[in-house]
Amino acid sequence: MEINSALIQQNIAKAKTGDQVAFTFLLDFFWNEVYGFMLKRTQNETDTEDIVIETFSKAFDRISTYNPEYAFNTWLIAIAKNVHIDMLRKKRFSLFVDISEDDDRRAYNIADESASAEDELIQEQNLSRLLECIKKLKPQYQEVIQLRYFQEQSYQEIANQLNEPLNNIKVKLLRAKKLLADIIKNKGNC
Repeated sequence: MEINSALIQQNIAKAKTGDQVAFTFLLDFFWNEVYGFMLKRTQNETDTEDIVIETFSKAFDRISTYNPEYAFNTWLIAIAKNVHIDMLRKKRFSLFVDISEDDDRRAYNIADESASAEDELIQEQNLSRLLECIKKLKPQYQEVIQLRYFQEQSYQEIANQLNEPLNNIKVKLLRAKKLLADIIKNKGNC
């Protein structure tokens, strides 16, 4: 079934207003194209999936900057290429992190890893602050964070429970984590 460009542009316009149905349409429509393009470049399904998830997350966060004079898929591919380059840079940098002999010795000399009463109190206070930050997210993002990190459900289990496509859940969770990180960074103690 061929979808005309007017329908795509309508959904882009709706997505710019925050319409989740439009986001889902665009995600479903363009996922395979972006995934196939990146898989040829990376030759690695796991990396490709991570890149495509981050691509759609960035695209949806910045959809207001999309210029309709260009094809939407071209814009998505450009974002995917940049995400891939960033990933390669991070991997290259992480390969060259040196561990000194002192660091190595200290790592082996850790006597007791169990939490003290003070550590447990700090962890409880941090969890309480984190829950306050999570409450500032939209309900749809609170729900996926709750299911993934507190109920420890897999992406597929969350998709089944919420009756949403797996890729939508991955993108929604990535966006939720980014929004939560922004809240924590900007608010400090929430």
